[in-house]
Amino acid sequence: MSSGTAQAVADPSPAAVRVQRLVLIGNPNTGKTTLFNALCGARAKTSNFPGTTTAIRTGRSRWPGHAHGVDVLDLPGVYDLSSGLPEAEIARTVVGGSAHRPGDVVVVVVDACNLTRNLVLVAQLLAETPHVVVALNMTDLADRRGVRIDVPALSATLGVPVVPMVARKKRGIEALHHAIDQEPRSAATDRLPPADQVDALVEWAAVVEHEATGGTATAFSSDSVTERLDRVLTHPVVGWMVFLGIMGGLFWILFALATVPMDLIEATFAYVGGLVDATLPAGPIRDLLSQGIVGGIAGTVVFLPQICLLFFLITLLEDTGYLARAAFVMDRLLARFGLPGHAFVPLLTSHACALPGIMSTRLIPDRRDRLATILVAPFMSCSARLPVYVLLVTLLFADRPALAGLAFAACYLLGALAALFTALLFGRTILKGHPRPMILELPTYKAPSVRNALLAAKDQGMSFLTTAGTVIVAICIVMWWLSAYPAPETPAEAVQLRAEAAAAGVSEAQAAELNAEADVLESRAAQEGSYAGRIGHTLAPAFEPLGFDWQLTVGVLTSFLAREVFVSTMSVLAGAEGDEVDEGVIERVRSMTRDDGGPVFTASASAAALVFFVLAMQCLPTLAVTRKETGALKYALLQLAYMSTLAYAVALVVHVGLRAAGVS
Repeated sequence: MSSGTAQAVADPSPAAVRVQRLVLIGNPNTGKTTLFNALCGARAKTSNFPGTTTAIRTGRSRWPGHAHGVDVLDLPGVYDLSSGLPEAEIARTVVGGSAHRPGDVVVVVVDACNLTRNLVLVAQLLAETPHVVVALNMTDLADRRGVRIDVPALSATLGVPVVPMVARKKRGIEALHHAIDQEPRSAATDRLPPADQVDALVEWAAVVEHEATGGTATAFSSDSVTERLDRVLTHPVVGWMVFLGIMGGLFWILFALATVPMDLIEATFAYVGGLVDATLPAGPIRDLLSQGIVGGIAGTVVFLPQICLLFFLITLLEDTGYLARAAFVMDRLLARFGLPGHAFVPLLTSHACALPGIMSTRLIPDRRDRLATILVAPFMSCSARLPVYVLLVTLLFADRPALAGLAFAACYLLGALAALFTALLFGRTILKGHPRPMILELPTYKAPSVRNALLAAKDQGMSFLTTAGTVIVAICIVMWWLSAYPAPETPAEAVQLRAEAAAAGVSEAQAAELNAEADVLESRAAQEGSYAGRIGHTLAPAFEPLGFDWQLTVGVLTSFLAREVFVSTMSVLAGAEGDEVDEGVIERVRSMTRDDGGPVFTASASAAALVFFVLAMQCLPTLAVTRKETGALKYALLQLAYMSTLAYAVALVVHVGLRAAGVS
């Protein structure tokens, strides 16, 4: 029988419907998640397995005889149940341990092109549970390669139903339903080697593959298209060039396409905030709703397009089989610093935003490697730092674009080097050990599933909104309150300006200018007199060694809400309006003075501030995501303490060094 025939070898007689839960398990890159999506569609959610930080997917599937549906559990990809890896421990717990249910049916997804490797896991599962169904996936690729699988013979050898499938095209789904609903058969466990003797299982699997395929599985020769592509994509030089091109294109798409929905979200929430202001009477309730809650939600949801688009693109790359090749290329460099090759996607993603970057560490199989990547990801210069870089670099190198460009590039380089050497340090101290070796079998190349990518984007977006999003909104409300209270008295100068604007004979343009100036004075007084401003005055001595006065200290503190807030804070304190970094704002900020009359932004203070913003953890939403992804508050606190301390120390060295060199 051809492997492409969508037929299950099972007892055709009707049986009582007893299945209560499907457990999907299989090697990585076998199409397990594709099958899960075909069974459950959008009726799925992602959560951590109880007692772990490993993400699993759960959903509900319906077919004839199951009007109320069947629960489906999608386990992490695993090669070997006998290993001590987290994914193997979870699989053992679900399949034959404390989490096993009497009505469970284990569906093991097998790559028809790699029977030997996949049959090792099948044999181990047969020893654990009696109700196993083999979903023989990607039979279309096997057919194109000339691999002919005798499905009845394979089923007879294993003693369980074997269902040929093409999950991405939904071929074989009905046959799978039929096989699942049959009473379990007696697996041929008496002919299997012991489940913990992996070497013996491999020898057994090779024999079974040869018998089932008649030797056709070896027809895939070394001069195939796949191996020719691999020689290019994993080449030490050409592979890097292809990698940089693909990643550059990915981030170009990310920035180009996400801008439109992000602008739309900001405009929508601006409209909602304006509607609240126009509807409710003036007072703290209105300010809380429009500035705290609506503004906080806007600051959360605005990240959503980037997160969804990023995971959509990453899923497409993973489906094609390229992502494994890119990890292989990067592993040579990252392994020297204690990071796995899988870390390259989160680190590159963090250049757009650390939030999706940290979330994408779920792609890393080993927990130690995942923690190391999470802890260093915020060192990458994210897009939120760009307004700060623009402001400070322009202050440092006005009318010297070449030096400004070099300084801008140096910011990115400094962040990347800090990440690598921090990973090396942590790997020798708190996260002792070596990165997990890149032992993987490169998956076959295939057309990506847009449906899978859309579902992955939906899952990650909902996960972000329902978990980290709630924490982020709470943080925004607290920071708004610190910046808004206590409400100061209106400065006498502002009162005088408004009186002049209302006087007879003043033109409309003059009145608008006077009122705008009064608004600036009131905003400055509110900023300085708020709790945030008072904290700035209190903590100013701590930042004085870096050359910061109380105004720069306030800017640093408010930037913990979001780094780009630094620009708007300094704009208000400087007597400017808005967040845009234009020439007017820059000139006003450049002319800011300290209480003693000296300039706020001296060359040494500006350079120290620039280095501080490159290295410091000034993004509380990132800490919230770190707490969620690691499952422990201690890692978020470590991230905050280490990055802030490093930023302070390096900024101090820069400031003192420049002053010693005669640069004020």
